[in-house]
Amino acid sequence: MISRRTFIDGLAAGAATVAVATSAKSYAQILGANERVNFAIVGTNSRALAHLAGLKANAGKCQITHLCDVDSRNLTNFAAKTKAALGYSPATTGDFRQVLEAKDVDAVTVATPDHWHAPMAILGLRAGKHVYVEKPSSHNPREGELLVEAQKKYGKLVQVGNQHRSSAHEAKMVQQIHEGRIGHAYFGKAWYANTRASMGVGKVVSVPPELNWDLWQGPAPRSEYKDNIHPYNWHWLRRYGTGEALNNGTHETDVCRWALGVGYPERVGAQGGRYQFKDDWEFYDTLVVTLKYPDKMISWEGKSCQGMKYYGRDRGVLIQGTEGSVILAHDGYEVYDWKGNKTDEYKLGRVAKSSDLLSQDEMTDEHFANFIRAIRTGEKLHSDIHDINLSITSLQLANISWMVNRELDIDTTTGHVKNDAEAMKLWGRSYEKGWEPKV
Repeated sequence: MISRRTFIDGLAAGAATVAVATSAKSYAQILGANERVNFAIVGTNSRALAHLAGLKANAGKCQITHLCDVDSRNLTNFAAKTKAALGYSPATTGDFRQVLEAKDVDAVTVATPDHWHAPMAILGLRAGKHVYVEKPSSHNPREGELLVEAQKKYGKLVQVGNQHRSSAHEAKMVQQIHEGRIGHAYFGKAWYANTRASMGVGKVVSVPPELNWDLWQGPAPRSEYKDNIHPYNWHWLRRYGTGEALNNGTHETDVCRWALGVGYPERVGAQGGRYQFKDDWEFYDTLVVTLKYPDKMISWEGKSCQGMKYYGRDRGVLIQGTEGSVILAHDGYEVYDWKGNKTDEYKLGRVAKSSDLLSQDEMTDEHFANFIRAIRTGEKLHSDIHDINLSITSLQLANISWMVNRELDIDTTTGHVKNDAEAMKLWGRSYEKGWEPKV
């Protein structure tokens, strides 16, 4: 099999030729409007089902040519679901490098564990593929910088999977907020509540025969396999996951930033801990984040293991201004005047639950539709990496604030922590030799 180093260096040489021909005018590397976009789905557990549904909803404009997963059992199950949904069987592989080498793949969707998001996306760009990458688009702030740099260098599109940006009613209300519907909007409150169970205390066991544990770990430093990591609880381990702030807080915090029209905060603070259970969970189950701007503020409250709702919702956003307030959520919006009297509302007729780990919905279908149109016709992306990385990095800074137990002063042009060497040591991470992401 081709080595990691040889493969990665080969991608760089090939992609350099592509980059030379890329200009601002040809930024989207546009396909003909009548050509279908060929997709490969990398990672086939959980959220990948929403990718399948989103691509099925746009079947006339795209097709799935490849499926990839390091777990052969997951891959087999997902391949069967894909055939049932689409009526045909894409090629399958356990090694993403075969996907990147495939000449007939135009775009890659990344639904892997978080530690693979940016490295996989960068490799996809280097291979000349457009990339749809799930949030968070990076495991740490340095990877976010590298992914933005890679997009600029190779010219392909990167859509981040925070599908609220493709919600019609949320986009409509954000526009109205920008136009002054509630006066000067200055505060965004976001929240998330769930009743997750304990992940327990894992035991070192033999790697299941269906799992390529070495490739699953990929860029992460190597460790023994435990029986409580795969397929989901890696979210709560720092070498693989990013905690609830990035796992779910990304969505609503980004809506706040979108509505308030802000970039990097001036100060970031986060307080919380692991209170509900005593187990292997390395992140908080309860966290309160504060992002401060010159004349605005955003807060996010995450409760992974306590299901008390706010405003009757597991999750949502409250935007407050000098003349009123707006509640924004999956299910619609409510508008209130300055004294808290409801003046308008819109309901979709359903309520999203935090226990829904798949999020197969109209927002995701439209998010994929926007991505496909961007590739085929040059339409502007709803969640371009250059914008959304600001939201991702802001919450990664909140994680760093929690880790060092103090507020951070932020350079609003770069997102870097000012005058705090200990915090900046957490800007990046260590990698398994040979797997370091490189632009």
